Amino acid sequence: MNYSELRQIYPNFVYRDFHIEENDNEFKITYDFEIEGLEAFNPTYSIPKRGTQSFHDKRIVRELVFSLGLVECISYWKITCSPNLIIQCGALNHEQIQWWKKLYFHGLGEFFYINQINPKFDDFVSIQSVGDKISGNHLIQNYDGQLVPVGGGKDSFVSLEILKSLYDQNDAFVINKVMSAIHASEAAGYKDKLIYVSRTLDPRMLELNKKGYLNGHTPFSAMVAFASTLAAVLNQKRYICLSNEASANESTVLNDTVNHQYSKSYEFEKDFNEYSQKYLLPEIEYFSLLRPLSELQIAKIFSLTPQYHSVFKSCNVGSKQEIWCCHCAKCLFVYLLMAAYLSDEECISIFKEDMLNNAELFPIFMELCGLSENKPFECVGTREEVVSAISLGIEQRLQTNQKLGILYQMYLEKVGAIDLVSLNDIKEEWNGEHQIPEHLLQLVKNKVEESFK
Repeated sequence: MNYSELRQIYPNFVYRDFHIEENDNEFKITYDFEIEGLEAFNPTYSIPKRGTQSFHDKRIVRELVFSLGLVECISYWKITCSPNLIIQCGALNHEQIQWWKKLYFHGLGEFFYINQINPKFDDFVSIQSVGDKISGNHLIQNYDGQLVPVGGGKDSFVSLEILKSLYDQNDAFVINKVMSAIHASEAAGYKDKLIYVSRTLDPRMLELNKKGYLNGHTPFSAMVAFASTLAAVLNQKRYICLSNEASANESTVLNDTVNHQYSKSYEFEKDFNEYSQKYLLPEIEYFSLLRPLSELQIAKIFSLTPQYHSVFKSCNVGSKQEIWCCHCAKCLFVYLLMAAYLSDEECISIFKEDMLNNAELFPIFMELCGLSENKPFECVGTREEVVSAISLGIEQRLQTNQKLGILYQMYLEKVGAIDLVSLNDIKEEWNGEHQIPEHLLQLVKNKVEESFK
């Protein structure tokens, strides 16, 4: 459906209210959204909690629930991209409104790009805060230990390995019943230390999507930021340790700001921390444990943990079946990283297919390594990192007299030759833009040192 026409027909999206139900073990939220003249929506969250303390009447908890609702709104607002977002259940000042506009604008960058929408920041949405300031009782409690969001891919395992010495202080955190993430947590020993959050989408939104209303990618990791902070409060955790790499900062569309991974970027992480420190909860710190590391460093660390190789999965297409589809950009990217350090036999054992000998994947291969203009709209590494992974994989096979896969051969025909990559140079890579506390940063450095001996 047409973006401009939808905005004219449905000018108002209203965030009416949120409702909290609570017992000794669970904290449940129901939101009340409406596109006036079209449909109402009631998505829900269910978050486990420890102890018998009541949180529903605490001001900071209600602020977090309200803020999580502003992220959840994105999935429903984008149906019509109504020019007015009217907030009736809380109050935002001008600075906060600008913060949320920035998240909506850049977090929906891929959505706008794919739907051929060219919005202007100043007028794509007017956020109108007409509700009262949220009130409630003061919350006093201590925070300690780590909450580790787990997605089921190699990165989550690397974070859990880095934090292994702090196991007793850690909890794993998973949103929705993504079995690969749940099984990843269990494989790392967190079966009884798993905070599993259930999030339900309103089926009325899904029906509108089927009817042709606007649809597309939303900033899922921004929702993780607010949901994990709320879970950290309910479970008294101080540090939220993400597993986002430096590569998340690179734009997907060449020479543009459109980034599939915007809400995994350092820019968003920094913005979120500043917002949380000022308006929410300064006691809790949110950061990515892997931010200083390159994809090649992370892959090297992971290649040395064979106990996880049969468990990890990060293919979005095959996530429900817990398989690698072996036909998408994410599968090929991870395969190329693993092939930089593992043999063909080991890679085939993991993915169940020899992707390096599938010529049909070469167009995706081209996108990943920068020989095509844009990267795939997936959570993949930088173009430079992919080229280095390819070079390492080719070099390793030439040195051991192994036959090169078709994709490697086609690449060499295209570029002529590879630049040799030094493992020591990879070891020394370090991104200084991070917000990791010093005591945890030392664990990251130790793991890199240990893995490149």
